[in-house]
Amino acid sequence: MNSDSKRRQHSDESPTRQGHVTIAILQRGNEIARERGIILADTKVEFGTRPDGTVLLADEVLTPDSSRFWPADQWEPGHSQPSFDKQFVRDWLTSPESGWDRGGDNAPPALPARVVDQTRTKYIEAYERLTGQQF
Repeated sequence: MNSDSKRRQHSDESPTRQGHVTIAILQRGNEIARERGIILADTKVEFGTRPDGTVLLADEVLTPDSSRFWPADQWEPGHSQPSFDKQFVRDWLTSPESGWDRGGDNAPPALPARVVDQTRTKYIEAYERLTGQQF
């Protein structure tokens, strides 16, 4: 088999391989989160492919930047959920308090220290609950 044939074979297999890896990551993430009273509401998994067709994990997985984590004991349908992720920052940025027009031409405003501190606290709580280790 020449290198072009190998590359094509790897390329054809990549979506299937990525799907299997994604499912495995989600299953394990859900298992860990559920054991610790957290709902893994959604996540993203990003892959890259080397020229030879080898699939690579291209970004972090199951972090507050790539996932939405909700405390299971506080989940209620029909509204935004308390979370351990960057949704808190998004909510502030789109609130009247920030004064930012998401559809406008201006860059988002700097985050106030209290928003940064609260976000840090949420990320640390997610880390500690998910890993069982102190930050």
